[in-house]
Amino acid sequence: MIGIPLRFKTAVALVLLGLLTLLAGVGQKTIWAPAETVTASAPSDGTAAPLTVIDQKLRTLHGGTVKINVKGEGSFMLAAGRPDDVDAWVGKTAHNTVSGVSEDNKSLQLTHTDGEAAAPSPAGSDLWVTTENASGELNYTWSAPADGEWSLLLASDGTKPAPSSISMTFPNDTSTPWAVPLMVLGGLLMLAGLALLVIKPKGGQPAEAGGDDAGESLKDKLVRRARASRPAGNPASGAAAPAESPVEKRPGTATFSPARAGVAMAALAATMVAGTGVAAQAATSPAPSPSSTESAAADAAPDAPVLLDAQFRRILEQVSSTVDAGDAAKDAAKLKPRVDRTELEVRTQNYKIRSQVGAYEARMPVRATKLLTTVVTSKRAWPRSVMAVTQGEGNVVPQLLTLVQKSPRENYKLVETTPLQPGTTFPAIGRTGTETLAADDKSGLLYSGQEALAGLGDRLTKADSTFKDKLVEGQSSPYIADTLAYQADVAKTGVNGNFSFTHKVVPEDTVVFRTADGGALVLGRLNFAFDGTPKAEGDKLAIGDDAAVLAGGKETSSGMVLNFAESAAVYIPPAGSKDPMKLVAATRGLVGASFK
Repeated sequence: MIGIPLRFKTAVALVLLGLLTLLAGVGQKTIWAPAETVTASAPSDGTAAPLTVIDQKLRTLHGGTVKINVKGEGSFMLAAGRPDDVDAWVGKTAHNTVSGVSEDNKSLQLTHTDGEAAAPSPAGSDLWVTTENASGELNYTWSAPADGEWSLLLASDGTKPAPSSISMTFPNDTSTPWAVPLMVLGGLLMLAGLALLVIKPKGGQPAEAGGDDAGESLKDKLVRRARASRPAGNPASGAAAPAESPVEKRPGTATFSPARAGVAMAALAATMVAGTGVAAQAATSPAPSPSSTESAAADAAPDAPVLLDAQFRRILEQVSSTVDAGDAAKDAAKLKPRVDRTELEVRTQNYKIRSQVGAYEARMPVRATKLLTTVVTSKRAWPRSVMAVTQGEGNVVPQLLTLVQKSPRENYKLVETTPLQPGTTFPAIGRTGTETLAADDKSGLLYSGQEALAGLGDRLTKADSTFKDKLVEGQSSPYIADTLAYQADVAKTGVNGNFSFTHKVVPEDTVVFRTADGGALVLGRLNFAFDGTPKAEGDKLAIGDDAAVLAGGKETSSGMVLNFAESAAVYIPPAGSKDPMKLVAATRGLVGASFK
């Protein structure tokens, strides 16, 4: 038992301690709460470089949204791209890399890599998913345009130093794991103190000396009276029973004590705080952080498609407008920024012929509108090949557009346009990225891409080709049948000459995409040569007006050669299939004519 003064002091102490603890918990949530963001700046004494790379890991360093402020003289740009694309574009150029943040979150870690003093301007590169242009200052919110990792490239024009005043604002860890436990503990301590003041001890006040029932509890009185009513002695011996104690103490029972109550409440509070602390720790323990997701994406980075839809559409629009400008002016020089190889050669000769032969048919226009499907490689090495199927104004049938990017610092260029064969179904190919195969790779296929195109060449050359039943076209698809009929007609009606025809594959122009069913679609070029020689001395061979423009005349007594560039696409079934290969798309264009 403790006296009233001691119990009062204990209660007041518990209340005061609880109040202080409660205020400490509230303070962690208010006046002592951590700042919501932290800002780190790049050191001002760094080495100047024409390019600055901001490492992808900074975007997910603290989770949440990262904001970037850049200040510089004149115009500059900030571009977002895949880390491997950014690194490939930077190449051997000297550059700085913002790679991390100091422990106190106040400074950005900057590393310098020596190299070439200048680079081309990165503006307009097809590698960038997004670009931000600024003059003097740029405020940029860094968000991922798609799944996976994304780095940033900062530059002026590739020759001047990139802006060096860079600061990044990150979300800060504002968790206060002890705030709630402290508030709970403070409340419990205050309740324990109030309980000491209010609850009256069961034992009451100490008994006066000589009092009969002083200090007895009701239970003790009842026990004593019950025993007093029993016989005073032992019935067997007649001896008197020993006198009972005024208070009976039994194992497992204890008299209430205010001091013990305070200790018990404090122990209970500590137990609850411990439990709350564990719970708070569990609640504030980070779930798998974005960086772990990014790491998983990094492992899958080599399989990521080389273009996002937004990039592809932007590229197609630029290609379409470039071809339109060239077609309108009949000027091949206007095509060169976005057209190459077969398509550049065919359109160049087409312009030349049409400048003298008004009736000569123009090439099919290239449209970016009505995009039916895209085929994007997941092969991240260069050269990279992609394909689009479009059908806009002027396209009687859908057209396959094949584009190739030779190297990181070159943009995609249109290399072939191939109209889909009437009545032909385009094979299904995954739009999120598909595998590209080497021309001679036959893995999982009935034929390699090279074998398929060679089979097409043989099929176009000979009416009795061994590929007659192995490579077919639809009932309403006329290309193979028309080509064979044209060659047979020339041989039959050209009584003054001997004629031969060949269709040979150009290996370096072959592109093979894996289809969804495990087969493949091969696109490529064949050189179609039409060779004619007079049968007898004095015989002459005549050529058409279109070929005459390129040959420089219409008749020859020595012989002639016409050259056509054929663009074709063939579907190859997967290995084990009983189906034949199918010609999906094909066209040809006159690219040369000469006399022997």
